[in-house]
Amino acid sequence: MLRKLKKHQFLFEELVKRDFKKKYKRTVLGILWSLLSPLLTLLVMRIVFTEFFGRTTNHYTTYLFAGTLVFSYFSDATNQGMSSLVDNAGIFTKVNVPKYLFLLSKNVSSLINFGLTFLIFLGFCLLDGIAFHWKFLLLVYPIVCLVFFNIGVGSILSALYVFFKDIQYLYSIFTLMLMYLSAIFYNIDAYEPAVQKLFLLNPIYVYISYFRTIVINNAIPDLVTHLLAFGYAFAVLLIGARMYKKHNQKFLYYL
Repeated sequence: MLRKLKKHQFLFEELVKRDFKKKYKRTVLGILWSLLSPLLTLLVMRIVFTEFFGRTTNHYTTYLFAGTLVFSYFSDATNQGMSSLVDNAGIFTKVNVPKYLFLLSKNVSSLINFGLTFLIFLGFCLLDGIAFHWKFLLLVYPIVCLVFFNIGVGSILSALYVFFKDIQYLYSIFTLMLMYLSAIFYNIDAYEPAVQKLFLLNPIYVYISYFRTIVINNAIPDLVTHLLAFGYAFAVLLIGARMYKKHNQKFLYYL
């Protein structure tokens, strides 16, 4: 895979540039929307939910931003990844190039947006009275896991989208449900321990929880959280890779 990426490095770089520029094409603010979008979302959610949940949650702005940051990256990367094959059918149906290049380019574009927003998140941490400490370096772990998790989910969605266009509507409903189940704006401490454990079945909540534990609690997540973060990423990536390998030739007949 690395050998093929190096062979098609120029194409991959051009795809990343195209995807990043295309997202903000003909917009007045351009790339600034990658910063304004999560900030406006954060502002709306803070206004709506502060009275309900903010009173009992320490550093609620950072708590809310951490959830918004992770979920927005997941949603953006997977939604863009879903259409990666269909949008680029005109290229790989004529030129023999690895199809996963298009998926990876979408993910890199989303990762750049995430990186820009992450810098704003760090600024909010300072404004919220949170001091930086060495444990912040451990945020690399959930970010790397999330990158591979998003690639895996994107692989599954892009393969399904070739055969079933309805998947885009079903996925929008699924992500909406997932947002409310990821404890982005509320705290799960009010629930019984048995119910709290059920949240660990949600990979996005695991990644959000990792962020909050490091940033807000100044603590290192337990071993279970580390294993779940890696396990979800590895399992989904494996399923996505198998689907690509199994249906690689079929893609050409449906596009």
